[in-house]
Amino acid sequence: MTRLSHLNLRNFLIALHDLLATTAALFAAFYLRFEGGDGFFDRLPLLFQILPYFLAFSVVVFFIFNLTTTKWRFISLPDALNITRVATVLTVALLVLDYIFVAPNVRGAFFLGKMTIVLYWFLEVSFLSALRMTYRYFRYTRVRRHARTDEAAPTLLIGRAADAEVLLRGIESGAIKRIWPVGVLSPSLADRGQFIRNVPVLGGLDDVEDVIADFAKRNKPIIRIIMTPSAFEPEAHPESILLRARKLGVIVNRMPSLESGDTPRLTAVAVEDLLLRPSENIDYARLEALIRGKAVIVTGGGGSIGSEICERVVAFGAARLLIVENSEPALYAITEALTCKAAEVEGRIADIRDCERIMRLMTEFRPDIVFHAAALKHVPILERDWSEGVKTNIFGSINVADAAVAAGAETMVMISTDKAIEPVSMLGLTKRFAEMYCQALDHDLAAAARGAKSPMRLISVRFGNVLASNGSVVPKFKAQIEAGGPVTVTHPDMVRYFMTIREACDLVITAATHALGTPRPDVSVYVLNMGQPVKIVDLAERMIRLSGLQPGYDIEIVFTGMRPGERLHEILFASEEPTREIGVAGIMAAQPKEPPMLTVRKWIAALEQAVAREDRATIRAILKDAVPEFGSTAA
Repeated sequence: MTRLSHLNLRNFLIALHDLLATTAALFAAFYLRFEGGDGFFDRLPLLFQILPYFLAFSVVVFFIFNLTTTKWRFISLPDALNITRVATVLTVALLVLDYIFVAPNVRGAFFLGKMTIVLYWFLEVSFLSALRMTYRYFRYTRVRRHARTDEAAPTLLIGRAADAEVLLRGIESGAIKRIWPVGVLSPSLADRGQFIRNVPVLGGLDDVEDVIADFAKRNKPIIRIIMTPSAFEPEAHPESILLRARKLGVIVNRMPSLESGDTPRLTAVAVEDLLLRPSENIDYARLEALIRGKAVIVTGGGGSIGSEICERVVAFGAARLLIVENSEPALYAITEALTCKAAEVEGRIADIRDCERIMRLMTEFRPDIVFHAAALKHVPILERDWSEGVKTNIFGSINVADAAVAAGAETMVMISTDKAIEPVSMLGLTKRFAEMYCQALDHDLAAAARGAKSPMRLISVRFGNVLASNGSVVPKFKAQIEAGGPVTVTHPDMVRYFMTIREACDLVITAATHALGTPRPDVSVYVLNMGQPVKIVDLAERMIRLSGLQPGYDIEIVFTGMRPGERLHEILFASEEPTREIGVAGIMAAQPKEPPMLTVRKWIAALEQAVAREDRATIRAILKDAVPEFGSTAA
């Protein structure tokens, strides 16, 4: 749709205003220059002849510089620069008109003159800006007045000036309501004593108690604290700020980073906001370039990872999204959450074990990209029910991969796990086998293409535990703390890698952009940078303190012993897997062994027979042959 189709009455009125302002500036410049003699009235006839052509040219300039399509209520420095550019272009046009056309061909002398043209530039800038700035100020004062009177909570902002300024703009525009900022606490010494959009910087991060006490003495109690993204940087000690605020009985909210695509809304502070590691910087333009306008399928789209991938692909501009899920409540929840989005979203009940059903859905939908997140993932359950893990994580993944190839997809991304590295559990073992199938299929497709065209990519992305995902320790610990304890930890030395769902999913999509790069990278297994591992007992203690309680006094921590299939320390690379950097922040390439497809298919055929007989010993023997490093501790 062209820009012309968006023009309406408002744009017409803006254009009319700008034409009147341009006319007024031109006549005012003439009058100021020639008012002392008869020159003004002598020049009027020729000026009236020139005026229609000049105004027609002005309309074109207004349109090119988006002057007629900019909303006045949001006018800011970029719009002021646009007005300056417009005035400059029109001034140069007058200069060319006078010196090249009028002077030599009409009058034999300069008609406008240098002084008139200079005066016109200043007047044009002033006349185009005056009403816009007046309207902007009117809206600004009106919103501030409403924000202050609509039961707005006196609020203290915490973070650097740049973050506070974004939040203050959100309040001024009405995007964030019922908040009245009374001050800012900034970690930067340069901000102290300054004003940000007329709100004072009252001190540093350690001044929370003093500032709140001072306002309380003046009978202006601070009701709410908003922590901006910079307040969650490790050096800001966000946990300390949160504990002190809660001790004072102040409501604490956070503002998400606008770079992540979130709207400027306030949310509660969660434990995932207090990671012991900084999140990776994501190139969101790169992700949008991959997803925009594409048809995407997400299997397991109702799960923690799958639903977040659905949210992200819609946010990045996918044209169509098919969500495949075998849980009806989960499918209903995610499709309802995406009903108001721009993409065409469809949800279908299906089990990835059903080869014919998956093949039919993919063939009908014709996806460009497939994200395979469906899996059985709970370690103790799979240690008990081996064959179910094989059916879903191996045969289900094979079904999805084969269907994606048959449907002509550009790429399939399988969500894998760090437990696939030198696996000791059935979860890790089945995921490693699924990786090998995707590796072999990816290799065969590249060989078959022989450079004739860019072949489809099949990649796997490994990462560790995701905070607040279904079945993870965070919701489990929350429930145990709310119940009064005890909080159960398997072992005092248990260590795990953690990252947020949002960061993990964005990096999964980033890996897909790398896999589809030109030339074709020789990588089919990617590993996310999980940062430093976290002791589970430290996480438990931290969550207890964030609840305002004391570990060991209010809430006991009980060690229950390691479960089958678990190990104390997770690893991100096998001892015999070469690894390398790929030049993408947050992601590395793993290069595990790649058995040929013929060998993989022999294992698959043997597994089918063993699963049909529920032959646990044979299943283990086949998988041990396929993954020799498997050292399961299961009975």
